[in-house]
Amino acid sequence: MIHCKKRRVKTTDSYQRYHKYPNRVKGLQPVKANEIWVADITYVWLSEADCFCYLFLITDMYSRKIMGYCVHGTLQATGAVKCLQMALQHTKAEQVKGCIHHSDRGIQYCCDTYTALLGKNGFTISMTEQSDPLENAIAERINKTIKEEFTDQKEISFPTIQIAKKRINQFIDFYNNQRPHRSIDWLTPSAAYQREGELKRHWKMYIKKTKGDL
Repeated sequence: MIHCKKRRVKTTDSYQRYHKYPNRVKGLQPVKANEIWVADITYVWLSEADCFCYLFLITDMYSRKIMGYCVHGTLQATGAVKCLQMALQHTKAEQVKGCIHHSDRGIQYCCDTYTALLGKNGFTISMTEQSDPLENAIAERINKTIKEEFTDQKEISFPTIQIAKKRINQFIDFYNNQRPHRSIDWLTPSAAYQREGELKRHWKMYIKKTKGDL
């Protein structure tokens, strides 16, 4: 049996000249939409071109709704900016004023073009302080969900970037509008986005039996 080596690619370069912002979401739990947006990047394999392209995502932390996305051929900040612009098109200016935008310290999110767009729209900027994925856990979870539930090999792979864009658009439409989530009271993200107040989490509980229970 031949075991194919898994492809890995680094999407974050934290060692760059731009200003890094503190983590402002520690311990925060939003109670309505547009209080915290989380951003991240994952890779997409293009089999015919034998290379990667990249999926930029912005997700509303309260509702888990994907607000903006962009499939881009490179890791340049252009993909991140287009993703943010899409998210802004779906919201009104007063809805996002004061919203915390949380990301890692990648150059795409630290660069002048991106932070200026955030500032222009009234966002508070927050970034991870370490390399720990748990500092941006919701964004990491969205990436994992797309890979595990909407693909056969737990890796996003398409023949071409054109097909990738079409299929990912379908994935995200289904994710936002049809797939209920245990983490948001069995609502779809689009339905949860319209709510306010605490959303009940329905986690699976695994209780270890003691000798007295046997």
